[in-house]
Amino acid sequence: MSEAIEAALRRAIDDGTIGLAYQPKLDIPTGRVTGVEALARWSDARLGRQDPAVFIPIAEEKGLIGAITEAGIKAALGQWLAWREQGIVLDIAYNISPTLLGDLDFPDRLQGWCHEAGVPAEHLTLELTEGATQHVVHLMDTLTRLRIKGIRAAIDDFGTGYSSLLQLRQLPFNELKIDKWFVTDSTRSPDSALIIHSIIDLAHGLGMSVTAEGVASDVEYDLLARYGCDRAQGSLISMPMEGEALAPWLVESGAQWRERAAP
Repeated sequence: MSEAIEAALRRAIDDGTIGLAYQPKLDIPTGRVTGVEALARWSDARLGRQDPAVFIPIAEEKGLIGAITEAGIKAALGQWLAWREQGIVLDIAYNISPTLLGDLDFPDRLQGWCHEAGVPAEHLTLELTEGATQHVVHLMDTLTRLRIKGIRAAIDDFGTGYSSLLQLRQLPFNELKIDKWFVTDSTRSPDSALIIHSIIDLAHGLGMSVTAEGVASDVEYDLLARYGCDRAQGSLISMPMEGEALAPWLVESGAQWRERAAP
């Protein structure tokens, strides 16, 4: 099956048929959407819809991840421009493979894509899973270059990997994203709730903002608000959507979240 997926992936890259969906990230204190995460979406005519958890590792193994990442980020930058024309200015997060950080020229290429598109680099955030930080701890130079260029970096799925506190302090990240497992478990487990509270305090103490993933209920959202979490992302706010659907969604749903945040 992996051979079939690889062949289909190569066709999709050539045809430009790997798309993106965007999930809003809600600023809890203000109730405003301040960013989105761009998520890869791919459906092949013969193989059907493919889960990124399946095709991304194959792309990494077969050396295709660079082309997919370039196409995805350029598409996201194009969508940013379309939103700006509608008066919407947001930050865009994109999950990248740690293998790309082994290339010291990657930050320069990334900055070049932003410049060519006319998108300020500070509106782009690169997300890395916590498990990946075990490998990128030796790639401080690349991460530091990204930060110098204004491109933000986030630790994704925090709490499920094995990052040490030393790594958390040393790596130049701007944002920490709490894994959805802890968010879901927090309403029935005092231990998970305590872990979330501690993660938020720790991240803030290290100068990082915090986003909770997988927020699916009002109880979870209210707990995160009490603990001082900065942003929420999940089905309670919105499922991932096509880029053109965001503006109407903001009109329909934005007011209720701003009212909820009002003192």
